Amino acid sequence: MVGDKLRLVIVTPERTLLDEPVSALRFPLYDGDIGILPGRLPLIGRLGCGELKVTTATGEQHFFIDGGFVQVLGPTVSLLTHRAVPVANLSAAEAEKQLAAASARVAKTDEEIKTKLADQQRARRMLALATHR
Repeated sequence: MVGDKLRLVIVTPERTLLDEPVSALRFPLYDGDIGILPGRLPLIGRLGCGELKVTTATGEQHFFIDGGFVQVLGPTVSLLTHRAVPVANLSAAEAEKQLAAASARVAKTDEEIKTKLADQQRARRMLALATHR
């Protein structure tokens, strides 16, 4: 029998940010977004950066997440991420500053180019969330 609730646990290196029942969630994997509903088969995946949308009994919550891993096992969804910030706490000015710094950086090696592009993408996604609240 499938329940109607999931338990979402968001863990960053500093702390457990969230541990509560949710009815649905959507978040970025490294190769696209995925939505999770109760009854989902087990899953392990690599997180991307972007918006985590959580649906609870009291409404929706939105976070910016920055990489890591997800595990879905039974009704528990565990997100282990480098960073999770409520969208309301994002600063468009800070995101623009990070984008400008990443864009101005000179990249010479393949690894430096890859890092620069990832930093630009992260800043653009953060900026999009900060300006569309």
